[in-house]
Amino acid sequence: MIVIDATDLIAGRLASNVAKKALLGEQVVIVNSENAVISGKKTSLQNYFKERYEIGDPFKGPYWQKMPDRMLRRIIRGMLPYKQEKGRKAFSKVMCYIGIPEKFKNNKLETVKEANVSKMSNIRYQSLKEISKFLGRK
Repeated sequence: MIVIDATDLIAGRLASNVAKKALLGEQVVIVNSENAVISGKKTSLQNYFKERYEIGDPFKGPYWQKMPDRMLRRIIRGMLPYKQEKGRKAFSKVMCYIGIPEKFKNNKLETVKEANVSKMSNIRYQSLKEISKFLGRK
């Protein structure tokens, strides 16, 4: 089992890395998922996620979550062939958590160096926590 700390990691690059590991059959746990970041201007990101959240019918979908761990899990799902058997199996091996749960406190936390926010050329980004707070998460 791999435990990844998502603090200051770019969500898309983290998601592609996690999707590859899950397709290879590894169990992946992501902690501190609210601290993952998405690059872009603050207003553009807020408008994008607000449009996504308000799309569709509340009884029929599509459903978009406000919780930052569920948002990151949805981003990872986009990197997997989730409509196929192998994609569903791989997606079931990925879990995201807010903070660090008690059962993973003793595990060694890994990070993805390629996905670090210091690798970005621009300084415009926003964390998933800020986006979910904008959407109305309590």
